[in-house]
Amino acid sequence: MPTVAVLGASRDRAKHGNKSVHAHARAGWQVFPINPRADEIEGLPAYHSLRDLPVRPIDRVSVYVPPEIGLTLLDDIAACQPREVWLNPGSESDSLIAALDKLGLAVLCACSIVDVGMSPAMLSSSRERN
Repeated sequence: MPTVAVLGASRDRAKHGNKSVHAHARAGWQVFPINPRADEIEGLPAYHSLRDLPVRPIDRVSVYVPPEIGLTLLDDIAACQPREVWLNPGSESDSLIAALDKLGLAVLCACSIVDVGMSPAMLSSSRERN
């Protein structure tokens, strides 16, 4: 089972950070929501930091935080040894991409929800819980 840390996971079902948790889980991924203010998201234990993850390496870090926050988390991203880092729309910047490249990390600038075969629009905020 592939692993994904959703950086910027949200309890708010209207936000893409929540839709990503749901989409990856539905697609068969082991999902680790990352949110410093949540203990649980969509029935999954939430982790306050990437450094708290119980597994390393991780297959994917899917980023849903603004680029200026992403830049402050470079060491945490590198520490979980991701195979790839997905910068979802709104989370990317030239400086963040350059910094991740400098760390030798594979960076993709695209929607990770679409990558797992879903559309954010199909994951409505009124869906039932898993």
